Amino acid sequence: MKFIYSIMGVLLTAMLSTTQAQQKEIPNKNAKNKVIVAYVTSRGNVMPDPEFVTHINYAFGHVNKTFDGVSIENEDRLRRIVELKAKYPLLKVLLSIGGWKSGRFSEMAASEENRHKFVNDCERVVKDFKLDGIDIDWEYPTSSEAEISSSPDDTKNYTLLMSEIRSKIGKKKLLTLASVSDAKYIDFKAITPIVDFVNVMTYDMGTPPNHHAGLYRSKYTKNISVDEGVTAHLNAGIPASKLVLGMPFYGHGKGDIAWYIDYKDIVKLSGYTKKWDDDAKAPYLTNDAGEFVLTYEDPKSIAIKCSYLLNKGMLGAMYWDYAADTEDGELRKAVYSGVMKK
Repeated sequence: MKFIYSIMGVLLTAMLSTTQAQQKEIPNKNAKNKVIVAYVTSRGNVMPDPEFVTHINYAFGHVNKTFDGVSIENEDRLRRIVELKAKYPLLKVLLSIGGWKSGRFSEMAASEENRHKFVNDCERVVKDFKLDGIDIDWEYPTSSEAEISSSPDDTKNYTLLMSEIRSKIGKKKLLTLASVSDAKYIDFKAITPIVDFVNVMTYDMGTPPNHHAGLYRSKYTKNISVDEGVTAHLNAGIPASKLVLGMPFYGHGKGDIAWYIDYKDIVKLSGYTKKWDDDAKAPYLTNDAGEFVLTYEDPKSIAIKCSYLLNKGMLGAMYWDYAADTEDGELRKAVYSGVMKK
């Protein structure tokens, strides 16, 4: 009997261990503590509604012309956005430094003196504007694709920069970044312990007749899909719990449709046929000749992406940009309900 009980004990222990292992592998799908990051630009006067976001990234700040500090677009608008925290104390507001064609990062990060001064200025900006942190949008280290200067040492210097910003602003402030969809240019294993989360720019991956933010690969995928971009970041060493999925509130068109068009203008288009790519889980428009002429997102595709990121155990969603939505918030409400399950 002792032998039988012993065997049963071993089997029971093995079963419990297997169950525990399986439980550890189940991603966190709970909406609690999820983030919704909205990029809000310095242009215009559209004010974000904190009821539908947890974080606001103010776009943009830049490396200044002397490579040793931060310049901010429309400081008064940033102050007005920070004032929203008086009514919504849980709201987080960060300054995004960089953006497409925002240069001088390479020169700044390569110089220990300039880097030190820049980091000190980041601390000043956080204190002066009562910010919750800094978001670095250097597009992209080691590459001049955005028509800015670059160096083979950029990736190494990027790591030094992020480490120094973290040391200066402290652990209580947020340090985040925007990353290109294929996870290139950055040493993620080195910076993952330093940063709070990574906003993955899973858009601009194609133009008509291809999707620019298709969730999965289809015949209309030119480079990579959103899912492949997420996988690339996971393989680069970032845990899903630090990944934030980027979603575009704009589309890319051709022909009579502008190459860059806000969603609020897309819904006003007429004379086109709306199609759905069930492989990519993405909508698109065709013209009278049946040609693919517009790639974009809609509430349906966003809802599917929100379910995807929750199933992956990702931290949340990010979108560019808040003002591109319809006045009644068709897309931002889809993101909020999809991530927060409300």
